[in-house]
Amino acid sequence: MSAQLSSDHAEIARSPAAVLPQALFLHDRPASYVRQLSLALKRGLDIVGALILLLVLAPILPILALALWLDDGPVLYGHSRIGANNRPFKCLKFRTMVVNADQTLAQYLATNPGAAEEWARQRKLARDPRVTRIGAILRKTSLDELPQLINVLRGEMSLVGPRPVVREELEQHYGPVGRTVYSAMRPGITGLWQISGRSDTTYRERVTLDIAYAHGWSLYLDLKILLRTVPAVLARRGAV
Repeated sequence: MSAQLSSDHAEIARSPAAVLPQALFLHDRPASYVRQLSLALKRGLDIVGALILLLVLAPILPILALALWLDDGPVLYGHSRIGANNRPFKCLKFRTMVVNADQTLAQYLATNPGAAEEWARQRKLARDPRVTRIGAILRKTSLDELPQLINVLRGEMSLVGPRPVVREELEQHYGPVGRTVYSAMRPGITGLWQISGRSDTTYRERVTLDIAYAHGWSLYLDLKILLRTVPAVLARRGAV
């Protein structure tokens, strides 16, 4: 099972332009009523899964919150992302950056051409001046994303889905068909991108994986991704 998933998304990542037409049909899209039933089951699993994870993680959440509070800043950070039906929502994370992150990034990119090029290409920086010392640890372990379980309970996200992206990314990089396919699903805490190397993949590969997942989604695919997420997080593959 895991070998098949690995070969599927590895092939997509190797050659997005060539594979995308087939990737969109990795899993046959069910008839409308079957799809609606599957989405209802997916939502039920999201709620149950998020509640269980919050209960299991309850002992460490206050510790993380206290550490961030002592770091002289808000505990949570909400960034506007695009969800299902093209609706914006605040994607929650434990704060991993300095309070004046936007100004810090702008100043850094203005004085570092290499970093500006990297940001334009990847929308990420290998050495991000905004990230705090505690934030770097949270990011490496993916603990910064735990508050997104609240987004799942609110119905803004799913446990598994495409990456939550900002409107600028959606408009500039996904294309008309990609935007339509993307907005049909709730973005996920984990997904094909997270188990395919995260920041080790190119931006183009991330977009392709998002579109492929949203178009070819199934409960079976969700289960395979969830099973691959734990070892991917523990191995810290592509974590920045």
